[in-house]
Amino acid sequence: MNTTAAPNILLITSDQHHWMCMGYNNAEIKTPNLDRLAARGMIFDRAYCPNPTCTPTRASILTGMYPSQHGAHTLGTKLDETVPTMNDDWQKAGYKSALIGKAHFQPLASTDAYPSLESYPLLQDLDFWKSYDGPFYGFDHFELARNHTDEAHVGQHYAIWMESKGFKNWRKCYQQPTGTSEAQYGAWNIPEAFHYNTWISERTNAVIEDYAAKNQPFFIWSSYFDPHPPYIVPEPWASMYDPDALTLPQGREGEHETNTIFHKITQMEHPKLSDYGLDKGKWMHGVDSHLRSESEKRKDMAIYYGMISCMDHYIGKTLDKLDTLGLTDNTLVVFTSDHGHYFGQHNLIAKGPFHYEDGVRVPMIAAWPQQIQEGVRSDALQSLVDLPVSFLAAAGIEKPQQMTGLDQTAVWTGKQTKLRDWCIVENNHEPGVCEHKTYIEQDYKLTVFRTFDDGELYDLKNDPDEFENHFNDPAYAAIKMRLLQRFIQAEMTKEVIRMPRIAPA
Repeated sequence: MNTTAAPNILLITSDQHHWMCMGYNNAEIKTPNLDRLAARGMIFDRAYCPNPTCTPTRASILTGMYPSQHGAHTLGTKLDETVPTMNDDWQKAGYKSALIGKAHFQPLASTDAYPSLESYPLLQDLDFWKSYDGPFYGFDHFELARNHTDEAHVGQHYAIWMESKGFKNWRKCYQQPTGTSEAQYGAWNIPEAFHYNTWISERTNAVIEDYAAKNQPFFIWSSYFDPHPPYIVPEPWASMYDPDALTLPQGREGEHETNTIFHKITQMEHPKLSDYGLDKGKWMHGVDSHLRSESEKRKDMAIYYGMISCMDHYIGKTLDKLDTLGLTDNTLVVFTSDHGHYFGQHNLIAKGPFHYEDGVRVPMIAAWPQQIQEGVRSDALQSLVDLPVSFLAAAGIEKPQQMTGLDQTAVWTGKQTKLRDWCIVENNHEPGVCEHKTYIEQDYKLTVFRTFDDGELYDLKNDPDEFENHFNDPAYAAIKMRLLQRFIQAEMTKEVIRMPRIAPA
């Protein structure tokens, strides 16, 4: 719990960031600024997302609810504006809240029933964004963008910022309909001075300065886009790593023979998705061929690492700003990512409806001088759905009734060694086709599908790389039954009780 008057809360997130791609975990990648944050705080080696895609997890970070509870259950959905967020509680407590960078709480399409601020053509109506001041999920201040690297979705406040800096020809750095006709790869033609990392860092620092000048306690979400593909980043970051010098993750021959059809499809040259009920609009992110040559994977990996190192450089500028303003001692800083990434693990690429550790485990650091011990690593289970509850608790604010997440501050501050016995990861990407949930304990992981009897069971203690699926293994039958019971109990535990019982009858 909070023992400091009105601490500031700074959440820094990356996007699609493999948990091992941190300098403190992997000597082949350089993240000096995140490493120094880790050195003055606690590293969590077992942090999990509630869903392995952007929109659901980001909405969970904002609401403290699981995707099945807040409603933004997959990509292409939106977080309804009527769903309570932690910003409601920040306002009541006299805090100011801000979001700089990626939100992705809404889809690129819009309907009368489900209007979206991230849809075309509004996305690129800069006159609209110059004057729009909300509402936006309770944030007092927000500056948004939607594109990953050179995607055509560029616009909103990021494009306004580029033009304010004198970069009028920014469209030449992006795909159609706003710019270049072809996607770029490797070295991005945008000058680093106008890269969105520069924008996010500069604007985050400006908001921090503004709040500090007013002696205003704050919650700020500094939300980076990288290292989410496409794989491009300005020089010198694009050529920072030698592809041939990196250790390329590998799958195991035949490992998917006992796995689901979704896994098997990824290992086909040209799968005919209609043969598996995936036609007629039932498209699923990541369910297609993942086969790439070793050379291609090495190049992707080197650029991915460069994207992380570039982002780390700009995160460092914000950590420096806290130091310069004298805010570090009274600011809880948490770094994490919305989900993981595959760059060869299990012979998979990017993401999809797969719940291996590579896709659902995320990097996580929490630092707070005098509150969180420096240089500590913890294997206590963490879920990103716990973040808003824990942030509010750090500020002395009681857990809101609608939130499902747990207050992890006792673990963060060393008062308890663990709080959770389990984490749950949901995936409802295509109702009726791909609906499954994963239950994770310290030593085991169980995945159950709604519409068919296949599943996954991994012994994380004896098979940490998850090559052996024991779901139908007779030797694991008793373990499977025990895990199924605990899974159901965990689902009951995370049900939201919206109103306390106030009368006996």
